Amino acid sequence: MFYEKIDLYRYYSLKKPSNGAGLLTVYCRERQGDLEKKKRPAMLVIPGGGYEMVSAREGEPVALRFVWEGFGAFVLEYTVKTPYPVPLLEGAMAICYIRENAEKYGVDPAQVGVLGFSAGGHLAGMLSTLYGDANIKAALGERLVRPDAAILCYSVISEGKFGHSGTMDRISGADPALRKALSLETRVTGDCPPVFLWHTAEDDCVPVENTLLFAAACRRAGVPFELHVFEKGWHGTSVASIETEGDLERLEKIDHLPVWLSLAVTWLKKRGFCVRAV
Repeated sequence: MFYEKIDLYRYYSLKKPSNGAGLLTVYCRERQGDLEKKKRPAMLVIPGGGYEMVSAREGEPVALRFVWEGFGAFVLEYTVKTPYPVPLLEGAMAICYIRENAEKYGVDPAQVGVLGFSAGGHLAGMLSTLYGDANIKAALGERLVRPDAAILCYSVISEGKFGHSGTMDRISGADPALRKALSLETRVTGDCPPVFLWHTAEDDCVPVENTLLFAAACRRAGVPFELHVFEKGWHGTSVASIETEGDLERLEKIDHLPVWLSLAVTWLKKRGFCVRAV
């Protein structure tokens, strides 16, 4: 396993905020023997946490599952308690870093996906809709920031009636105009990458309407998408394993949810995200 942690601010010679993170953890198979002749898709994993913290449950356990599925995986630890554009810029740096170091990690720079949970799903959604943001261009120039596919897991999307106020207040700094601008169902265009979305109907933290609003926006814009809504399950289930739940009784109540990851991987493979011989 190729494992290392990259300070993205140092790599791009950018000034880090005083409370800044901007750290990228790499999980890739080493290129040796038969593996040296393979090129893999890449997945950037962005945990949730309401822009207040970064959930460990939605980081490494997810990355390791994608490594098992043949991906190079990368987990972003982004700066929290700091509004836009800081988290967005860090996500953009992560995608650019993966592409610029594709040869080193044995991944395909044209197969870089982004996967986010809850507030991390909002950040993944921003990367999928706001990749042309002026702040990104000012920091990174004309580098290719747009992901090639996105997976949004019980994501915060909207600032409206069904929004998660705490998350939207933190990313917007409670600025009403910025809250509206970062309500992502209003930012979808035909140039956005294909999207896989899933949620649970019982989620009482981030209502399922967030995902439905984004799916409807994709439909109107002609963006390819796949949507799964599971009847049962609470917010923040990650990969729904004993590693992430830690309680067999709780796990039994969501034993139908682990399938989301295999559904997402199947969807990605149909879109060309496959291990290839080189």
